[in-house]
Amino acid sequence: MNLYDIKVLNQKDEEVSLNNYKGKVLLVINSATGCGFTPQYDAIEELYKKYKDKGFEVLDFPCNQFGHQAPGSDSEIHEFCTAKYNTTFDQFKKVDVNGENESPVFTYLKENSPKEEIHGLKNKIAMKGVSKISTTCKSENDIKWNFTKFLLDRNGKVFRRLSPIENPKLLEDDIIKLLEK
Repeated sequence: MNLYDIKVLNQKDEEVSLNNYKGKVLLVINSATGCGFTPQYDAIEELYKKYKDKGFEVLDFPCNQFGHQAPGSDSEIHEFCTAKYNTTFDQFKKVDVNGENESPVFTYLKENSPKEEIHGLKNKIAMKGVSKISTTCKSENDIKWNFTKFLLDRNGKVFRRLSPIENPKLLEDDIIKLLEK
């Protein structure tokens, strides 16, 4: 499967080909508006504003699979994100990221990513606890919780997979390197 062959629905229910993002450095996230990690939107938006003119894009896929923390409609989620966090990057229709109805985007990301990075003992312990309460996490490659971050190079290859608990700013040096290639 090629990432650029996948088509998704944006939050307005319009079909979008991921081929539109070919040649861009991408940060793909699964998000939720009622999660403890939701304030990460600030750092994600900051990275987006800083590097969007250099070929960086953020693809935000809300997901309600973890603690039912994205319960609103697609338009309610979008309104919340733009009003509270001033997000300007592309947001798509709510998806499943694990299980039989998972989005092909996340199937591709999970099958083609390096091991998820979790830094520090405190974060590892916290994520181990989160994984235990995640009812959709059935295998090591599955998404553990909201705000898993996948950084992809300009060819659609997954460069890094960052745990939900990790600050998105940890990706900035790699974003810069990938943009320079």
